Amino acid sequence: MSVFKNLHRYRLSIFVLTLWLIAVLLLSDGSATSHTTANFSKVKLLKENVLKKTVKNYVTENVSQTVLENGLMVLTKEVHSAPVVSVQMWYKVGSRNEQPGVNGIAHQLEHMMFKGTKNRPIQFGRLFSALGSDSNAFTSYDQTAYYNTAERDKLNALLILEADRMQNALIDAEKLESEKRVVISELQGYENSPEYRLNRAVLQTVFPEHPYGLPVGGTKVDVEKFQVKQVQEYYRKFYSPDNAVLVIVGDFDTAKTLKVVKEIFGKIQKSQVSSVKSQVSSVKSQKVSHSPIILREPGANALLQAIYPLPDVNHPDIPALDVMDYILTEGRNSRLNQALVESGIATDVTGSIVSLHEAGWYELSVTAAPGENLKKIDTAMQKAIASVAVQGANAEEVNRAKAQLEAALILNNRDITSQAMQLGNDQTTAGDYRYTERYLAAVRRVTATDVQRVTNKYLQQKARFVGNFEPTQIQALEKSDTKLHSTLITENFSAGTPEVASEVVKYLPPVDMKTVPTGLSLTPPEQFKLSNGLEVLLLPDKSTPTVTLSGYIKAGNEFDPEAKAGLASLVAENLMNGTKTRDVLAIAKALDERGASLDFESYREGVEIQGSSLAGDLPVVVQILADVVKNPTFPSKELELTRQQALTDLKEELDDPTEVAKRTFVQSVYPKNHPLHKFATQKSLQRIRREDLIAFKTKHYRPDAMVLALVGDFDPQQVRSLIEAEFGNWQVSGQAPKLEYPVVSVPDKIVRVNPVLPGKAQAVTYMGNTGINRRDPRYYAALVLNQILGGDTLSSRLGAEIRDRQGLTYGIYSTFQVGKNVGIFLIEMQTAPEDATRAINSTRRLLEEIHQQGVTPEELETAKRTLISNYNVSLANPDELSYRILMNKVYGLDKEELRSFVSKIASVTLEQVNQAGRELLHPDKIVVVTAGPTIVADSH
Repeated sequence: MSVFKNLHRYRLSIFVLTLWLIAVLLLSDGSATSHTTANFSKVKLLKENVLKKTVKNYVTENVSQTVLENGLMVLTKEVHSAPVVSVQMWYKVGSRNEQPGVNGIAHQLEHMMFKGTKNRPIQFGRLFSALGSDSNAFTSYDQTAYYNTAERDKLNALLILEADRMQNALIDAEKLESEKRVVISELQGYENSPEYRLNRAVLQTVFPEHPYGLPVGGTKVDVEKFQVKQVQEYYRKFYSPDNAVLVIVGDFDTAKTLKVVKEIFGKIQKSQVSSVKSQVSSVKSQKVSHSPIILREPGANALLQAIYPLPDVNHPDIPALDVMDYILTEGRNSRLNQALVESGIATDVTGSIVSLHEAGWYELSVTAAPGENLKKIDTAMQKAIASVAVQGANAEEVNRAKAQLEAALILNNRDITSQAMQLGNDQTTAGDYRYTERYLAAVRRVTATDVQRVTNKYLQQKARFVGNFEPTQIQALEKSDTKLHSTLITENFSAGTPEVASEVVKYLPPVDMKTVPTGLSLTPPEQFKLSNGLEVLLLPDKSTPTVTLSGYIKAGNEFDPEAKAGLASLVAENLMNGTKTRDVLAIAKALDERGASLDFESYREGVEIQGSSLAGDLPVVVQILADVVKNPTFPSKELELTRQQALTDLKEELDDPTEVAKRTFVQSVYPKNHPLHKFATQKSLQRIRREDLIAFKTKHYRPDAMVLALVGDFDPQQVRSLIEAEFGNWQVSGQAPKLEYPVVSVPDKIVRVNPVLPGKAQAVTYMGNTGINRRDPRYYAALVLNQILGGDTLSSRLGAEIRDRQGLTYGIYSTFQVGKNVGIFLIEMQTAPEDATRAINSTRRLLEEIHQQGVTPEELETAKRTLISNYNVSLANPDELSYRILMNKVYGLDKEELRSFVSKIASVTLEQVNQAGRELLHPDKIVVVTAGPTIVADSH
């Protein structure tokens, strides 16, 4: 459950670090001397770029609209690419329907909708988990939505549950008080972010008399005052079939499903929402103050936000404004990126068009480079905007932006959950599920003249609202001494009795829960290896006209020298900055004009590659990938910009309780001689030189240390020929480097560390110890164990107790992080500082119960069904499928693992799970790190 500020309908994050012109050799200093145009003629394109043909009506094609007699709108779309369905209920109520004093009530009600109904007085998260459904909810400005994606045989059960809580939600004083604490914990997490605090302050100035100026999630002051009667009345008023949209997308029969929908929902009486006089204030133009809002608070980096009021989502200028935004902020060669980031005065700039039911705004956010003045940044930003307003955008910029917008729509809607989200958002925000169709038609008509006109009309300096975040001096982290205790504080808090699995079965709608689900009918990927050792996996999938590319290179952070931690990441981040034959601008242009993406990120054991494109553009992505991994030049200027960005990011991480908790936890688990103990520091990043990047790349970037996996619309033989042509001549000598990890034992006693960060509202706790690797024979039993313990924040033992019963946290999870080497067992939670000790004690008590007493047979069977169903659902997403295929190969698993995973989970026994609990859970030998405000003594 979450606050959902804005559905970014069309934006696709494109990791393309490109701009400056170079055509130099690898060992040169990287300075640009000429402009080299990329040559893509070596390999014939697999298809023509069919963007306009494939994108037309992509989301709305085959959508059926039905309105029941009680006013419920039903949108259905059959997609038979996988045996899964997405069921979503969208209510046309959000923070827009609130007033000062009751700010956050829509969000509070969203939380209460999981607390059970009169017919099913049980946490609904447990029911959804038992169905193997990926279920959650969000509250936004114009709507509140509940979404579920599960195997197709769970469709009727999901419909029954949504109908039940539409009319029978159980909202009582005890449950409300508990969930108010959870909501406040969530809000405190947002308060930890300077960006959130600044944005809230500016929006309140933009909309002083309209609910769009109120925080979507509410405020602690208002939430604390909510009464049962208020929430109940809000529920009765707005949660009604005539104020809702039911969206169903996936593998089902429309006629049969509509018949079921009418039987289940047709009996629900409408509440005449449309006849209730709206309390929403009209949006009025406000007198603009030219003095920026200034926040001087503890923080890491200086921030600037500028907000320009815009019209509502249905205004005809919105498509041109979106094109304008892409020209200004999308990619390294965008106007503002060149003016701010490439010039070195900022490390990041982002733009976002927020289009809502009654109004909208354009939001520009800039992170200053260290030591740079916000006034200087603002002047440069206004100058770049003025260049579009006065001189206009050129045809190339406009065409590239339009292509990016259209390609992003396809790439962002490859899975059924996203397609259903698009339909629900369009219907509840724009009043028409066909909005995207109309929007795209308008985007195609946008001209350079339109872009210049809307820039002049809406981005005038006198019309904007500006906020500056000026961080006060951050002192070095206060850290308590690392202490060893046999216990923490006397255990005063019983973990309580979790709801037994039989209760879950009792309240589930009719569905076969006796039989463990089977796996999908999957064809193993085609595998081949080039003569140089590069391994490739191919899995054709014609369900969408796209291709997903995943890759892995064993060149991760584990290879960082102690004194130069951060080197592996800098190498990965600089690969796209130019090659021997292509300058950065040519690389950027090749990807941007096709709306394609290519991203490198370094993790502990390896560098992961993520790419996506329309099917016809795959050759370009593969060619660029081959070039940047074989022939990067690491230009000196781009390296310095990347270093500044890394230093800025580091400052932000050291001001973020979650990142500080993670860093401290890992360094407490792994000793100093361990490869994973290292983290980048200011000194280590400043020591790194261009020669270090070249040497690291030469040593670790090798074809025999690389794996590629592709899933999508392609011919395997053609792709094989393409990869052989692009990578076959990559030759290296010797053997790929290997690294042996020293054995790390669990601590003898409890290790407690408390880094204190000034100015934070919420504490973040990491608890755990060393765990297992992916090939450990206990892996599958550990997955089942973890699902029972903390695999789901609503249905697990930890979630049911710490979140649901005690209301101490917004989210608590556990996980076994595995790799080729031994990873960690981890529990993560966020609490108010006064609740941290109580939550830690209760968590340790739960660990002790499972360690000593084990789990029940009912929990075992429910967990196995959930894991298998979730696995089947995840494979319907091409990104998930591609990544799983890739990592199965990286970990050296059997080629049948994609299919055999299900049978391996199904065969896990109760004794295996309980043995894993005894061997892997150590409640008295555990590292506990709590970062954030000073931890206060528990008052309970």
